[in-house]
Amino acid sequence: MTETTQDDSAMDDWGAAMAEQAASETAPEAPAATGNPSIFKEFTGNSTPTDTHNDIDFILDIPVQLTVELGRTKIAIKNLLQLAQGSVVELAGMAGEPMDILINGFLIAQGEVVVVNDKFGIRVTDIISPAERIRKLNK
Repeated sequence: MTETTQDDSAMDDWGAAMAEQAASETAPEAPAATGNPSIFKEFTGNSTPTDTHNDIDFILDIPVQLTVELGRTKIAIKNLLQLAQGSVVELAGMAGEPMDILINGFLIAQGEVVVVNDKFGIRVTDIISPAERIRKLNK
């Protein structure tokens, strides 16, 4: 008999919740009775450039991995084991071709190798458009 009472009270709770939901859906929206101002600002869809600038400030310090890819090749393990100091590995890229610049493994630009103060660098010559990046991801 106790099980039936518990089931009945559970059904009464569900019934009350459903009735409350139905009443709130049909009743006109009334302002909150607490008088507390809303903690969220209303979204208008019109963001100003200063809002965007403030939003991007949150991610400016996130580190990413920038990689410049000189070229690639496939090599058999037999040939790999024969490599020694001074060995030359031929890459698929041609001399003078732009190098790929990757951020976290995704191609975002191309550039040319430069030497500055005895250190290698890369001069960006072409930025990959967002549409082109998406097209390359789908391949």
